[in-house]
Amino acid sequence: DSAAAPMETGPQPSTSSCAPPAHPPAMEDDLQFVLCERCRQESPNLKLLTCLHTLCFGCLSENKPIGQCPVCQTAIPQASGIPDMDNLLFTNLQARLSIYKKIRDGHGLNCCRCRGAAAAMWCSECEEFLCTKCFEDHQWFFKKKSHEAKRVEDLRAESAHQFLEDSRKSCNLFCSRPGHADQGHISSIYCNKCEKALCCSCALLDSQHAPFCDIHSETQRRQEELVTMSQELKQKRSSFEATFEVLQAEASRLEQAQREMRELIRQHVEQLVRLIRREEEELLGLVEARQEQGRRELARELQRVEGVLRRMEASERLVEKVNLYATEQEVMDMQPFIKDSLEELQQLQPPVARDRAQPGDFAECRARLQAL
Repeated sequence: DSAAAPMETGPQPSTSSCAPPAHPPAMEDDLQFVLCERCRQESPNLKLLTCLHTLCFGCLSENKPIGQCPVCQTAIPQASGIPDMDNLLFTNLQARLSIYKKIRDGHGLNCCRCRGAAAAMWCSECEEFLCTKCFEDHQWFFKKKSHEAKRVEDLRAESAHQFLEDSRKSCNLFCSRPGHADQGHISSIYCNKCEKALCCSCALLDSQHAPFCDIHSETQRRQEELVTMSQELKQKRSSFEATFEVLQAEASRLEQAQREMRELIRQHVEQLVRLIRREEEELLGLVEARQEQGRRELARELQRVEGVLRRMEASERLVEKVNLYATEQEVMDMQPFIKDSLEELQQLQPPVARDRAQPGDFAECRARLQAL
């Protein structure tokens, strides 16, 4: 190839300035799926769990003592708590979205090769911004390859979804043999025996690899296999959703039954409290009545005994004074009357406890309390 060879026709760079539009398109909310499903942050270290949830390395490190997915509680088989599989898709999508943000913002967007001129084109295969001069060199160098470059101002008008679709590389498969990927050996052959991608040299020189098929047909087959499995899971998902609804309804019924039982208990307890309060009032009234009755009986008994004691005191004083000061005539006149009174006092007996009501006996109240 000589320098005079005709260049491939491609999109021509515009000479107009690459100023951002007045209202740049906002980032779509449905692209949040590329973030960590726990902290909702971007991360270059996204891991794909066996439950197919995506978590960053930081969240998995915090989750190590548990050893479960914090989203669905599925066990992580690795003892370290860190899955081996990287979510390459989401990581690469984050990188491409960061490029889209740069294009959308349009500040300090320079050529990736000469580093000086403003970027006018973007090559999705090379993942480079190119100025007008570097774009011409790029078109000449890659004229035999399908490198599609677009103007930056056209990309700025696209949505994030359209940019991700258009910037998907046509082929970035490399040979699985150690060292060949670093040397840029592109793989176009798939070995069904070892289930690896191979370059033409490995497929021809190594007789152990067979049978072969086209790598693109294998990737297409794998995609179709995933789609088929996903459709089958959709049919199975309906049964899980029905079970989930039944369990939710059962949980709601359980919660409702718990609320109703709590209310029933509260009502019955309040009713019992009212009954007990009424019983309390009746028992207190009974105690008060028995106490009042005993008080009256004791008062009468005390009054009678006190009267007897006073009579005895009076008789003792009178007999003493008669002996000291009475004349014979006074003795003769008063002695029969005093004698009758003393004989009457001698016949009196103090009341026995068992012969009278006990004011402190609340046997009836105790029986009612025991029954209550």
